Amino acid sequence: FDMQPCPWCILQRIIFLVIALLLLAGAFLPGRAVFIVGSVAFALAGITTALYQHFVAAKSSSCNLTLADKIISGLGLDKAVPAMFEVKASCADAAASLLGVPYDFWSAALFAAIGILMFVALRRA
Repeated sequence: FDMQPCPWCILQRIIFLVIALLLLAGAFLPGRAVFIVGSVAFALAGITTALYQHFVAAKSSSCNLTLADKIISGLGLDKAVPAMFEVKASCADAAASLLGVPYDFWSAALFAAIGILMFVALRRA
């Protein structure tokens, strides 16, 4: 939809990728429970990030030099893969909805689903 991402959107992308890497590693390496616990922890961080974006950052006229900005630039992903990790909008400008629901709530719901599924997997492991 040609929506430009803000720092908090990009940070959520990074968290989704970390979760995917943890689960991929857990599928092939011993110590599966450690990777599952890590994914649950990052899912909780993702929920927190999405809710912060909606209730705090989206209300701000500038989200420059926020924690999200510092993490993104600290990791260097914005320079390494700008097409995926370069910040292109302010948080207020990036506020968008899909089917009447803000994107950050969709993101929070997906993080919650991942966390719940991984918690169930941990109990079975």
